[in-house]
Order: sequence, then C-alpha cells, then structure tokens
Amino acid sequence: MRKILLFIGVSTMFVSCGGVKKTQEALNAGDYTNAINTSIQRLTENKSKKGNQQYILLLEEAYKKNTERELRHIAFLEKDGNEAGYEGIFKAYTGLRRIQERIRPLLPLRLVEENRDAQFEFNNYENEIIDYKEDLSEYLFDNAEELLTNAVTKQDYRRAYDDFLYLEEINPGFEDTREKMEEALEKGIDYVSVAVVNNSQQIIPARLSEHLLNFNTYGLDERWIKYHTNHLINLKYDYDMQIWLETIAVSPEQLSEKQIIKEKQVKDGFKYAEDKNGNVVKDSLGNKIKIDKFKTVRCRFDQFIQTKSARVSGQVLFVDLKTKQQIDNYPISSEFIFEHSYASANGDERALDDDLRPLLKLGAVPFPTNEQMVYDAGEDLKARIKKILMRQRFH
Repeated sequence: MRKILLFIGVSTMFVSCGGVKKTQEALNAGDYTNAINTSIQRLTENKSKKGNQQYILLLEEAYKKNTERELRHIAFLEKDGNEAGYEGIFKAYTGLRRIQERIRPLLPLRLVEENRDAQFEFNNYENEIIDYKEDLSEYLFDNAEELLTNAVTKQDYRRAYDDFLYLEEINPGFEDTREKMEEALEKGIDYVSVAVVNNSQQIIPARLSEHLLNFNTYGLDERWIKYHTNHLINLKYDYDMQIWLETIAVSPEQLSEKQIIKEKQVKDGFKYAEDKNGNVVKDSLGNKIKIDKFKTVRCRFDQFIQTKSARVSGQVLFVDLKTKQQIDNYPISSEFIFEHSYASANGDERALDDDLRPLLKLGAVPFPTNEQMVYDAGEDLKARIKKILMRQRFH
C-alpha cells in the first residue's frame, strides 16, 4: 500500500510539474491567453493547494504582459485612425475586461513564500467598450447596408446578412438591423422547385410520391436553401430538382420449403447405480446414487419461407433555371425484401435446436401488396435522397 501511495504521489508531482512547465513555455512564447486560462483553471480547482503556488506567479506575470500588449495594440489602432480597426479595439477592450472578471473571484491569491498577495492592476474599461461598440456598430451597419444595396449575387446578400447578424450579436436592436437582416435573408435564399418524374412505365403509388415530396420529414436545416414541392406562381425559382423514377419492379410472391432431420441424445429418466454384485450403491449420506438414462430422439423439421422483393431506382437531377443547364446528377436505388419464416415438426420436438422451436409457433402471413412493397423501398430511397441534399451545393 505504501508503494502504491508513493507511486500516486510521484505521478501527481510529475503531472503537476509538467503542467507548470507547459504554462511557462506558453508564457515565454507570448501565448498569454493559454497561460492565463491554464492558471485560472488550476487555481479555480484549488487556489490554496501548495502545488498551485507556481500558477499564481504565472498568472500574475501573464496578466501583466497581456494587458501591456493589448493596450499597445489599442494605442496603435487608435493612432492609425482606420475605421476598420474599431473591431480590433472593441475586442481588445472586451477581452481585457473578461480576464479581469475571471480573476476577481479568485482574489486574494496568497504567495506564501514571498509573504504577499499577487498584484493585479485592474482598470475600468466600460466607457471605452461602450464608445467603441457604438463606433463599430456604425461602421458595420454602414458597410453591411452598402453591401445589401449594391448586391449583385446571392452571395452578396448572404455576406450582408452575416455582417448584420454579427452586429445584432454585439449590439442587439441597433437602428433597423433586424429589418435589414430579414431583407438580406429573403434575397439570399436559393429557391428550389421539386418534382417527382415517372419514367418507369409503372404507376407510382400515391403514398410514395407524397412521401418523397414531404420535405418536412427530411430534417434539413438549410438557411439559404428552400425546397418547394408546391410551386408558388409569383416566386422566381433558382433551381429545379427532379426525382426521376426509372425502374419500379416487384418480384412474384414465393414460398420455398426446406426439410431438416434432427437427432439428439436426451435424458430419459434414471436408474440407480449398482456394484458388480448388483447391489444399489449409496453415497456417504446413505442416499441411493442416481444415473441419468439417455435415448436418441428424432424429428423432421419442415421450414417454409415466404419472400417478395421490390426495387426502385432512378436519379436525382439539379438544373440551374437561369442558365437552363444541368449542374448535378446523382443515381439512386433501393431494394426492400419481405421475408417471413414458419415451420412444422413431425417427431419428438426435443431433438430441435433452441433457435428452431420459435418458428413452430408461427404460421403463414399475407404477403404485402405491391404498393406497400414499393412504398417500403421508398423509405430507403428517401434516406439516400437526404444524403444527396445534405452535400448538394448550388454555388
């Protein structure tokens, strides 16, 4: 036990030293964020732990150097005077404030060997954050509005939307940002007209067609693509999606039979053990010793298998309605197989294996209709179409 405890203690020490070393390396490399995050995490877990004293020193140094660097960066951007630097200044100030708020709950942090508390010079950046948030908001709004006004392609509208979305995140409700977002969203959407085309020379079950066109069940989460199966007259569609069904084949109903003869040694009562003189043998408690008797049993097992299959195949085509050119073509196919087994037995059923006996409780069932078979094949077909939709890119 002492050896185990010693091993755990040594292992813990090495892990702790390794963490301190990596944090020191991050600090030396100017990766102050990593050094600060690691130190705060360790001290949050236990700031009074002796092994975490080094993290207090690392946090103190990393905080000081990070603050100095960020303030120099802010001063440079302010001196440069470029409005594009507003975002950098705003993020720098908010970052400085965020670090301070993470350190505050840990204070005081006592450095035992130096007999002092760690020193952190905190500043109030609220006015700067508010001022530059306003400047940045104005800058973002003007740029996004210009992009929206002069948009030529759907991609332009989407970029404008992303800019308005970012503005809404940092300054909710700024001017008419939400209205502009809605406008950019509406104009940036690709509208796709969807239809099922029957080239199979067979009648498509109405349920299958409805099932394939029910896009609410596809589970798609596309902001910029809307699929319409009920076409709107006043809407200009960008693309046409056609689900061509070229083969619909249903096999005949089949009933096959196979026969198996099973034999097994089974217990069939018992007899008492006897010695060479014919006397019954008893155990140490005086009980007669029993010996199992076995016999061979035989059973004929007749298994019946009902089978029927349906296959649906075709392709999914995408057409650019502006250029009238086909842009993508994906083959699709699916097969559904119905199979049901039941059985009868003639003989001693004890000869049958455990996996065969449940079939004796079953009987023949009605075969699915052709329509149901084709519909069931369409279930897998729909899953394949969903995969196509998830990777389809129109731009």
